[in-house]
Amino acid sequence: MIRVIGLMSGTSLDGVDVAVLETDGVRIGAFGPRATLYYDEGLRADLRAVLDAAPGLAADDAWLAGIERRLTDYHAEACALVGGGADLVGFHGQTILHDPARGRTWQIGDAKRLAHKVRLPVAYDFRSADVAAGGQGAPLVPLFHRAMAEAVEKPLLVVNIGGVANVTWLGADGGLLACDTGPGNGPLDDYMMARTGRAFDEGGEYARAGRVDEARLAALMDQEFFRRPAPKSLDRLAFSEPVASALEGLSVQDGAALLAAFTARAIAAAPLPAPPARVVYGLPLSVPETTGVRQAMVGGRVVELK
Repeated sequence: MIRVIGLMSGTSLDGVDVAVLETDGVRIGAFGPRATLYYDEGLRADLRAVLDAAPGLAADDAWLAGIERRLTDYHAEACALVGGGADLVGFHGQTILHDPARGRTWQIGDAKRLAHKVRLPVAYDFRSADVAAGGQGAPLVPLFHRAMAEAVEKPLLVVNIGGVANVTWLGADGGLLACDTGPGNGPLDDYMMARTGRAFDEGGEYARAGRVDEARLAALMDQEFFRRPAPKSLDRLAFSEPVASALEGLSVQDGAALLAAFTARAIAAAPLPAPPARVVYGLPLSVPETTGVRQAMVGGRVVELK
């Protein structure tokens, strides 16, 4: 077993997650400390601008290089949050473009700069070889999910929601299937920033106050991506045009509700080998046979400590 620092800055653009574990590359021996270092608003805004500009950027673009240096230094700071004693750093970098159909996936981050700062060997560029060999290059997290769930009863579905959402299906017979399902929090975060100046819809305040327009939601789901089988993957901005069209004329609350529902509906539509055998969320508290209610009802409220 070796002790590894793992770094991830996903397309949610909120910051750098860092975690330590001991592994032989297949099994997890032990978990160590973990932390998150959030981006400042300036870097977050610059990274969001890079996503829009990425298709036309050259690898040696000076503006991009400056942002890449700041991003790399954030990752070095994140490593310091979990202490020393590691043998290796795994450095994913920040995805700014993902288009496997055209053989492209692009993560920024200067691995040599990071290695000099943390004084450790750094493994990086995890997606390029897969895409070059005809793969989707994403998602990469399913093998970690399988290792984490080694002792958990199967079948099991793991849902991961970042800027893009993905699922990992682990079968009772050892089967494994994974794919991106559609938008994660990316469209809603962008919408909240544009309409309210907030980085995200904290606590679902806006979405909970809105109403989902089912016709607009159906139009969003009526896209070729959702008819494709797994494996499949997405760029964070893949649905920008249909989302912009669907949001026209809506209040902030209704727009937030629509985007939250889009993420959920897309996850529910994931091409799984079999439907879930057990669903915990949304179980009824009462049914017609017990209380006389017209239909099964979900109820109850939660007091949240602040």
